[in-house]
Amino acid sequence: MITSDKPAPLRSSLLGSPEKDRIAHGFFTRKGGVSDGIYRGLNVGSGSNDDQDRVKENRRRVAESLGAPLSQLVTVHQVHSSDVVTVTTPLNGARPKADAIVTATPGIVIGALSADCGPILFADTEAKVVAAAHAGWRGAVDGILENTVDAMIALGARRDRIQAVLGPAIGPDNYEVGGEFYDQFVGTDPSYRAFFRDSANNGHKMFDLWAFITTRLERAGVEASGLQQCTYADEEQFFSYRRTTHRKEADYGRQISAITITE
Repeated sequence: MITSDKPAPLRSSLLGSPEKDRIAHGFFTRKGGVSDGIYRGLNVGSGSNDDQDRVKENRRRVAESLGAPLSQLVTVHQVHSSDVVTVTTPLNGARPKADAIVTATPGIVIGALSADCGPILFADTEAKVVAAAHAGWRGAVDGILENTVDAMIALGARRDRIQAVLGPAIGPDNYEVGGEFYDQFVGTDPSYRAFFRDSANNGHKMFDLWAFITTRLERAGVEASGLQQCTYADEEQFFSYRRTTHRKEADYGRQISAITITE
């Protein structure tokens, strides 16, 4: 059980700073948690089979590192949807089914959990409106990113000021898909062929989720970038659903990407 180290989140200067902009954020890794075994590190997944007291402590450490108590950390029950919730107060443990959270209320820490899908943090540092979204291929196709931007604008953000940063997600060298996936995806929009390349395995393709997400964001009119950190490839830093599946392990942990407007 890890107890001595602290969370060491990755950050992007594009999302502002606590000192200048009163916005704090972090793309959290496995480092700094108390879980062990297959959940080793900072597993924040309440839906995992990890010891829930350890999950709670890990979530407390995330909130604390962003200057807030655990009671101010808000996450949702992610279901690969295009649904966004706007929060003005903590949810007191409630987890509505949705895949993005938007707020303009200082002190609330909003987060997106992931274990290969794309966690995206958004900020309009001038309007003080922030968001956290979870986007796999399905959510991205269905409009979760565009809906998140629209929800931010409804709170006073301006499209041309919004910065969106894609955190750790499965990379294009490790996201292999079958022919049925490719046909379904390209059947939605033929231009999506640009996000695939041939795999070494006959009949399979390699999918670039990173590029797909950032392209959708750019088409939505916001500035978009990515950390280009692969969850599958870097076991020391990240949990990965696909890696767990390939190993036939019983379960997997989740990391979190979180953002807050400081009080």
